[in-house]
Amino acid sequence: MYLVTGGAGFIGASLVRALEARGDRVRVLDSGRAAGARYLTGTAAEIVPADIAEPGIAAAAVKGVDAIVHLAARTSVPASMEAPLADLRDNVLAAVTVLDAARVEGVQRFVFASSNATVGLMAPPAREDILPRPVSPYGAAKLAFEGYLQAYHHGYGMTTTALRFSNAYGPYSLHKGSVVATFIRECLEGRPLVIHGDGDQTRDLVHVDDLVALMLLALDAPAGLVGGEVFQAGTGKETTVRELAETVLELCGGGGRIEHLPARRGDVLRNVSAISKARDMLGYMPRVELRQGLAQTVAWFREALRDAAPGEASAPAGDPDRGSDAASGSDAVSGSD
Repeated sequence: MYLVTGGAGFIGASLVRALEARGDRVRVLDSGRAAGARYLTGTAAEIVPADIAEPGIAAAAVKGVDAIVHLAARTSVPASMEAPLADLRDNVLAAVTVLDAARVEGVQRFVFASSNATVGLMAPPAREDILPRPVSPYGAAKLAFEGYLQAYHHGYGMTTTALRFSNAYGPYSLHKGSVVATFIRECLEGRPLVIHGDGDQTRDLVHVDDLVALMLLALDAPAGLVGGEVFQAGTGKETTVRELAETVLELCGGGGRIEHLPARRGDVLRNVSAISKARDMLGYMPRVELRQGLAQTVAWFREALRDAAPGEASAPAGDPDRGSDAASGSDAVSGSD
C-alpha cells in the first residue's frame, strides 16, 4: 500500500489514479481544506481526512504502508514571505513528523515533492550540484526538509528521494493559485491576465502526467539507485510568463488582455531545470508538449468551471502566485497538492 499525503488535490489526484491503474492500493492523508475529495471521485483510495500536523495522525496513517509520497505542503511563495513561521511549521515540522512516523513504523521508501525554489539565485539551468541560495522562506523550508531526508537516509538507512518540481500544471488544479491555473481562470472568466513584473521571467512548465511518471520511477527504482538522491523534475525548457499568457489567451478563444503589476519579493527571475540526472539514472523523459498540455488543461477548466459550486473555483486567499510561483505544491499542509 502507498500513502500519499496531500493526495486529494492536483498532483495527488493524478498520482492516485496512476497507482490504482497498475493495481496498487492507496491511502490518502489530506485535510481537504483546499480541494476536498472531489478530485478522487471514482477512485478506490482510502481517504483519511485529517491534517498531518495533528497529534497522532501521521503515526496512524503510516501503519501498514510500503512507501510514502509526501506532497502535502504550503506552497505559496508570497504567503511564505508574509508568514515565514507558518511556512516553517507546515513545510518542515509537519513533514518531519511524517518522516519520523515512517521511521518508527519501518517504512523504508519515502519520496518527497521538493521544489526548484530550493536553488534560488543561480545561473540557469538548475542542477542538483548547485549550491542552494533560496530567496524565499518557502524555498528555505523545502531545502531544510531535503536535509532531513539526507539525515534519515544516512542515519537510519531509509530510502529517501527528493524530486525538485518545476512549475506543474494540468487537470485537477481548479483550486490552485499557480501561474497556469490563475491565467486560465482569469481568461475563461473574462478577466485580464495579471503578470507581476515585465513578463520576461521564465518558468519550466511541466505537465502533471510527466511528474507522475517520474514519481513512479522513483518509487520503483532500486533502493541503492535513489536512496539519498535529489532529482530536478521539469522539462529543461524555458517559457516566459508573457509567452504563457499569450498562449492561454489564444487557447481560450482570444479577446482577452494582459495587465502588469509590480514584481514581488521572493520571485525567481529564471526557472528551468537540467533533467539529465533523472533521464540518465531513472529513464525520465517528459512527453507532454506545452501547447498540447495547455490545450488539455484549458478544456478541463472549462468543464470544471461549468460544474463548480459558487466560490469553488477560487484559489485560497493569499495564494495567487501569478507568474512568480517557483514550484508546484499544495495550498495548506496536508491539503491538495
